[in-house]
Amino acid sequence: MPEAPSIEDLMTVCKYSAVHLEMRDGYMRDDQRFVAWQAGTLDLSSANEAERPWLALIAATTARGVVVRRARIVSEPISDYVRFEHDLTPANVASGEMVRWLPRRQATGLAVPGNDFWLFDSAVLLLNHFDGDGNFIDHELISEPEIIKLCATAFEAVWDRSIPHEEYRPA
Repeated sequence: MPEAPSIEDLMTVCKYSAVHLEMRDGYMRDDQRFVAWQAGTLDLSSANEAERPWLALIAATTARGVVVRRARIVSEPISDYVRFEHDLTPANVASGEMVRWLPRRQATGLAVPGNDFWLFDSAVLLLNHFDGDGNFIDHELISEPEIIKLCATAFEAVWDRSIPHEEYRPA
């Protein structure tokens, strides 16, 4: 199987939209920023490009007119990792990314895919694969129109039910 393009590469070439659905309660728990956050030594006010190149990418992407949206389905009470994500999210929002949260109990009745994903310009689908502990395994580029449509529909259903970051109060 050919190597899938990176999220950064796809973000750079997308023209009008990038949506991301996250459904896990933890990712890469050995991440240095997460470990520092747990220890209380992470400077949350720091949003510089060297520490968080993602913010520069989002700012550049949204400056081109691309709408970037992220929806997170989370269990409540939230995990430490999701609380860490919540604490970091204001910098994402300040960079132009729209973020919403959906408590898992409110997701009942929604048909969602089995994997987190990115969908670019409603046409390029990149699945994110993780192991059981939340460690990244790989990306998979999907070209089947039915799967792309399913993921696009799922994202919009989650987005419609979810709570904007500014209003979400983690339980």
